[in-house]
Amino acid sequence: MSVWLAWTVLILGFLAPMAHVALSPSAGPWRMPPEARCPFSPRIGWLVIILFLGPIGWVMFMTRKRRS
Repeated sequence: MSVWLAWTVLILGFLAPMAHVALSPSAGPWRMPPEARCPFSPRIGWLVIILFLGPIGWVMFMTRKRRS
C-alpha cells in the first residue's frame, strides 16, 4: 500500500465521517440535559462510535431513525 493510498483511506474512512457528525445539526446536542444520567451527549456518543467502527459507524449514523 502506498503512502498516499493509506492517507486517503484514513481521511475518507475516519476523519471525514467524524467531521460530518461534528458539524451536522441532526447529530444532537453537545451537552446532556441536566436530568440525564449518561456521561456522554448524543453527538459525543456518535463520534466515539465512528472512532471505533470507522465507515460502519458512519453508516449507522446515516441510517438511524429520528425520534420525534
